[in-house]
Amino acid sequence: MKQLKAQDVPQYIQDGATIAIEGFIGSGVADEIHEALGKAYERTGHPKQLTLIHAGGIGDGQSRGMNYYAKEGMVKRIIGGHWGMAPQLQPLVEQNKIEAYNFPQGVITHLMREAASQKPFLLSRVGVGTFVDPEHGGGKLNTCTTEELVHKTTIQGEDYLAYTVPKIDVAILRGTYADERGNIAFDDEPLTLEATSDAMAAKNNGGIVIVQVKKIVKNGELNPKLVKIPSLLVDYVIEVTDEQHHGQTYHTHYNPMLLNSGYVQSHEQEPLPLNERKIIARRCAMLIPNHAHVVNYGIGMPEMVAQVLNEEGVGDRYIPTIEPGTFGGAPQSGLDFGTSIYPEAVIDQPYMFDFYDGGGIDITFLGLAECDQYGNINVSKFGPKIAGAGGFINISQNTSHVVFCGTFTAKGLKTEIVDGELHILHEGQKSKFVQDVEQITFSAKIAKQRQQRIYYVTERAVFELKEEGLTLIEIAPGIDINRDIKAHMAFEPRIDEHLKEMDACIFNEALMNIK
Repeated sequence: MKQLKAQDVPQYIQDGATIAIEGFIGSGVADEIHEALGKAYERTGHPKQLTLIHAGGIGDGQSRGMNYYAKEGMVKRIIGGHWGMAPQLQPLVEQNKIEAYNFPQGVITHLMREAASQKPFLLSRVGVGTFVDPEHGGGKLNTCTTEELVHKTTIQGEDYLAYTVPKIDVAILRGTYADERGNIAFDDEPLTLEATSDAMAAKNNGGIVIVQVKKIVKNGELNPKLVKIPSLLVDYVIEVTDEQHHGQTYHTHYNPMLLNSGYVQSHEQEPLPLNERKIIARRCAMLIPNHAHVVNYGIGMPEMVAQVLNEEGVGDRYIPTIEPGTFGGAPQSGLDFGTSIYPEAVIDQPYMFDFYDGGGIDITFLGLAECDQYGNINVSKFGPKIAGAGGFINISQNTSHVVFCGTFTAKGLKTEIVDGELHILHEGQKSKFVQDVEQITFSAKIAKQRQQRIYYVTERAVFELKEEGLTLIEIAPGIDINRDIKAHMAFEPRIDEHLKEMDACIFNEALMNIK
């Protein structure tokens, strides 16, 4: 192991190198190294024409993380699981100045594991029928991206996708401490992600592993069970000069509650305001099957479901999971998303996606950004804006009960609840129910083949995916089907012959007493 400064790293990376980058939003991100690479390119024009591979979204939504690479000519290709945290890269994609792929987050974590064992392809059911399927674009995000990295095959009568496993030249990783030999321990890291797989993928391909740490300590001072990257996998270690580049997340510099187990006290919480968001969350909570134990909440609106469950006094019945590897505790949001206060367990991200892909989640609540006449959902691309799929495809395709939740319209919707009835005061400018989604992030056709239970919950209407298609099964009291529902859909919805009103308890201030 050789110790370097961050500004030394660029000279060790060849033009055209393929680099595996670890991180999830701001957790596990070797920020000082990435910033140094960006500055070196601005100064010298090298390293250039890089291929970057990352599973989670890496960045603060402004200038850090993957945003350091948003320089024309520096990057040739990016294979990313989530793009939304790196907005500075998106113009380069739109202008065809970099080749760009979006693959499911779990698939990329598994690709790194397969790369470590020198396998040529990863076979997976994840992505079949979505925009990642070669029949729907193969995960390519612009016209300059032409190489087919995904192929479709049939095994024992079932469709699979064969993802090409990359050859990794460099892995840029992060831990908390390194000893003098180069063993890397993760004492203060809230997530372990796919660091071990990335390191093995680079070393077994004859590449190099560069790790940023907070401090270098003497041999014998590390707990071997906290060492995620053994010294034989590590070539260069960078001890940060500015600890602002080494916070636990981009929001939290250090919080021991993200590392330790403990009891999350359920204090008396102020009742959530009775508005359209609470209506949606309440109706979602009522869809949890009796057998459910393991729950997944997407970011945004789905997080309110957890708040409603806590308000109803039943939140502790369920174990929440988050895709980068966290079980239990109190899941955090914003730039802390992926971590939990007092987690019960934190495992490597590839193992979490093994759990997800194998059907380990009982029910998931995910966002509803755009839905079409077939019941397909798009949450990943809207014109030039590339959000990316993240873990959405893995989770939505492999969970028996899936609930998509969001307001019926967006941009300006205002409602009120009067005497147990929902009234629309001002309609949103954008309808979410379109003829055809721009990109298929969730395939209704595949869901029906796999006999999943799929619901779409809004403040005024609940739909279910039935064999004959997307079907309206409930409406809110006070809502007129023609005026408030059909008038704001680009297609004529099927209406269940037993159409009923949503439960009255959803629209009253008192607790629903769902326990």
